[in-house]
Amino acid sequence: MSLTAGIVGLPNVGKSTLFNAITNAKVLAANYPFATIEPNVGIVEVRDKRVDEIAKIIKPQRTLYTTFSFTDIAGLVKGASLGEGLGNQFLSHIREVDAICHVIRCFEDPDIVHVNGKIDPIGDIETINLELILADLDQINKRIQKVKKRAELKEADAVLEYNALSKILNALENEKFASTANLGENEKEVVKAYNLLTMKPMIYVLNVSETEVNTKNEYVLMVEKYAEASKTKCIVVSAKIEEEISNLDEETRKLFLSELEITESGLDKLVKATYELLGLQTYFTAGEKEVRAWTFKKGMKAPECAGIIHTDFEKGFIRAEVVSYDDFIKYGGKENARLAGKVRLEGKDYEFQDGDIALFRFNV
Repeated sequence: MSLTAGIVGLPNVGKSTLFNAITNAKVLAANYPFATIEPNVGIVEVRDKRVDEIAKIIKPQRTLYTTFSFTDIAGLVKGASLGEGLGNQFLSHIREVDAICHVIRCFEDPDIVHVNGKIDPIGDIETINLELILADLDQINKRIQKVKKRAELKEADAVLEYNALSKILNALENEKFASTANLGENEKEVVKAYNLLTMKPMIYVLNVSETEVNTKNEYVLMVEKYAEASKTKCIVVSAKIEEEISNLDEETRKLFLSELEITESGLDKLVKATYELLGLQTYFTAGEKEVRAWTFKKGMKAPECAGIIHTDFEKGFIRAEVVSYDDFIKYGGKENARLAGKVRLEGKDYEFQDGDIALFRFNV
């Protein structure tokens, strides 16, 4: 599945440093605004330990992790919705992503200038959020005028759309995200095509110094309290640490993190949180040739999951042979799990679960 998260924030908050670290892409990261003009896209492996555990039992020729892409979007500034700092171009890049990772500066460093001259994480959040709101407001205002005339003529589809747009407009005019509008399922479907910025799920990524990664400084506490109102998830990372470990081999990396008393890297936390935010889960295929992880959306049925591998699998789907990861590990492989009655044959209505190990049967 082609899914991507956009890394956004004001200039000089550590976006590109974080992007370099998590994707090892070595894009330009400079101490001045607009070092990033075109969005950089990096693909990261989702290092799911379950792949390794399955491989220990099967001993395949190769293992393949599922992947996720991050897009580094240039720093936004106040007035971006009006075109300031190439804002319109940058905002259009955000429309293309599935989720937003909003990087917020929560560290002091006199050598790294702040675009507004002072460290103010709440002000930074509100600056970015307001620009997203204003951009959506402009889009909705233009569209609602076109729909209104048809809605007045009682055209059913126009009435539905107009009512949905009116709810969103009310939220935006009160400086709230479109996602807070109380939309029905049909209304959500009709506005999906607009790709509204403030309908996208968001995570706050709090960038702290290397010495504060295991503590909560005043800025972190401030943002976490602020985020409670909108139920926005916060993740604390040190972009500098992530940058330092990005070139290390796995063993050295683990040792480095252990010495810093860090149990989970920022990348791992970010990927995990983004997966949860987008309702993503993982299933596996396992054989002598390869053990492979596949990303699917929670609630997908068996044929849809088969289609992620190949569209022919979905079209010709007959059934899926499924064993849970826990049972696979507990019984030491599929055949032992089968003898224990833990391998199931599932049909078209089966809803895949995170950790399922599947073999698909299909007609060509």
